[in-house]
Amino acid sequence: MVTLGLWALLLPLLALGTADDFQWTKTNPSSFHYGTFPAGFLWGVGSSAYQTEGAWDKDGKGPSIWDAFTHRKGKVLGNETGDSACDGYYRVKDDIQLLKELRVNHYLLSISWPRIMPTGIKAEQLNEKGIQFYNDTINSLLENNITPIVSLYHWDLPQVLQEKYGGWQNISMINYFNDYANLCFEKFGDRVKHWITFSDPWTHAKVWHSYNSTWRREQRGNHQPPWHYPLLMLKGLKVMHKLQSCPSVFEGMVGISLTSGWGEPVDPHSQTDREAAERYIQFHLGWFANPIYRGDYPEVMKNYVGRKSAQQGLGTSRLPTFSVQEKSYIKGTSDFLGIGHFTTRYVLQKNFPFLQVSGYHTDRDLAELVDPNWPAPGPKWLYSVPWGFRRLLNFIKTQYGNPLIYVTENGVAEAVPCTELCDEGRILYLKGYINEILKALNDGVNVKAYTAWSLLDKFEWNKGFSEKFGLYHIDFQNKNKPRYPKASADYYKKIISANGFPNPRELKPLEGNGLTLDGDGTHELTETLLNFLLDSLITHMEMVTEIVLPTVFTLCILICIVLLIFYLRNHT
Repeated sequence: MVTLGLWALLLPLLALGTADDFQWTKTNPSSFHYGTFPAGFLWGVGSSAYQTEGAWDKDGKGPSIWDAFTHRKGKVLGNETGDSACDGYYRVKDDIQLLKELRVNHYLLSISWPRIMPTGIKAEQLNEKGIQFYNDTINSLLENNITPIVSLYHWDLPQVLQEKYGGWQNISMINYFNDYANLCFEKFGDRVKHWITFSDPWTHAKVWHSYNSTWRREQRGNHQPPWHYPLLMLKGLKVMHKLQSCPSVFEGMVGISLTSGWGEPVDPHSQTDREAAERYIQFHLGWFANPIYRGDYPEVMKNYVGRKSAQQGLGTSRLPTFSVQEKSYIKGTSDFLGIGHFTTRYVLQKNFPFLQVSGYHTDRDLAELVDPNWPAPGPKWLYSVPWGFRRLLNFIKTQYGNPLIYVTENGVAEAVPCTELCDEGRILYLKGYINEILKALNDGVNVKAYTAWSLLDKFEWNKGFSEKFGLYHIDFQNKNKPRYPKASADYYKKIISANGFPNPRELKPLEGNGLTLDGDGTHELTETLLNFLLDSLITHMEMVTEIVLPTVFTLCILICIVLLIFYLRNHT
């Protein structure tokens, strides 16, 4: 009995000594994976119409909801507007030259709905100058071997549709959006083969709803919760069915771009924390992705919002329901899944008390935390947590059947721009997050493209021009708004040229069976060999530390156990 008791005590120690290191290395935030992306992987940058174009009332463009919002004093930091933004409307050729410098494969841009349909209603008015602007932009990109990826909607709804119908709270928006989408396919679909229906609808549904509820109440007389927005946006995806039924007219791909953070349980061994973390993802990503890939809202959303609605005394859930026909209609309406990702949160269970007025945050029953040691090179909400991206991509793989993924937004802003444009924080951010995509590819995740966000410093919604996300700095105090490359632009260009992170330890034969030396080649060869020998030594030291020492330790424990058993037998 004594011997069995000793074994029971010592087995956990043995398990620690012989545990497989692979899983720890796989999820270790400090580990870096050298390697290159698959041949044909697409590299690009992105922007959106309202944030960059400017010319808000030029050449027949109608006002958008953001024109109206920013023109009201006190709504945006510093009372700044996107009226002129980056002057992108007048600087297309200049900005395409920047794309050529970066050597990107694609450029993600959005079309301004009110620029081509001033009122948002096709039957009322089309703006030929706006249509020509996008024709010229698309043609210029293609002439420079840059593939346009075009988003139909990046938040700039025509103001007339907001005033007349309440925007995305009104079911009539489905038909208006489809008329607009069909016009874009008709005018540009012969050249544009990658379309995005909606860019980051989660933020538009939740954040736009909360920016100024009083302002919208003044315009429409009511203030509905944001749960109705995605229902109508998802129903707007019926445009996909028309395209899928006419392949001879349209031979491209249509997807949606969903932005989501990652939620990591504070205690991964706690079931309540794990469930809270999954709720965080389902309320964020699943709100839109689940109907597209599974035909309905996530069960956990339906349960939690339904329960909170019942506590309020409501007869039905505040979360709308899909009919059977709508479920089948929405499911499968995406050829690829665009993913935007910026940061991660730790998540734990938190029960909110009964409230007469519930909302998105109280419905979830969870709390979000951050690690104070996480780097925060930019705004307070954006911490650099690269490992969360790999977790998110693997979640998508398992949850939605490993769909084709295009990373459509990933980047960071500087809190205090460096006067010498030395944005080291962004370089480290890009290095970490892009490397996590490479790891996810090795996990079997089906990622096809990466889009850095963004090409230029631009108008950042209610933060004005205070947050700088660009690889290129713009001097907004200069009326010409010149562009200057930051250090991160050169770094990103190097990643594109190398197609990832080639292993510096790998020696590649130059010509014949050996190394070809010329000029000062002897010195370079000597340096290379020394580096190789040093790296080999480090590798062996790591092996000794990670494999040999634990093995020796385990053997010592086993020997001690055997000796202890003999000792106990001889004295009993």
